[in-house]
Amino acid sequence: MVEKQTAGRDRLGDFAPKFAELNDDVLFGEVWSREKLLSGRDRSLITVASLMSQGLFPQLKSHMLLAKKNGVTKKEIIEIITQLAFYAGWPKAWSAFSLAKKIWN
Repeated sequence: MVEKQTAGRDRLGDFAPKFAELNDDVLFGEVWSREKLLSGRDRSLITVASLMSQGLFPQLKSHMLLAKKNGVTKKEIIEIITQLAFYAGWPKAWSAFSLAKKIWN
């Protein structure tokens, strides 16, 4: 079961309350919680791949932490980044490995 997300409200609640609500209640509260359709682990794999491919490294760090919590192993994250290096770009893989190394070591 997905734990209640509060990052939106914690970081943007005073500044952008509607965005914070959509982040916490819709994206994480409704979409991420549909684990009968796609597990949290699988959602993490997809999200990490997407964020790395786009070069969105601040968000990638948070989602790598969540991926680890959702059961993605060190061997798996290494393989994912290696695979994506050929599709998303070698420099992005280097940056992603820097994050992954801190999180899985």
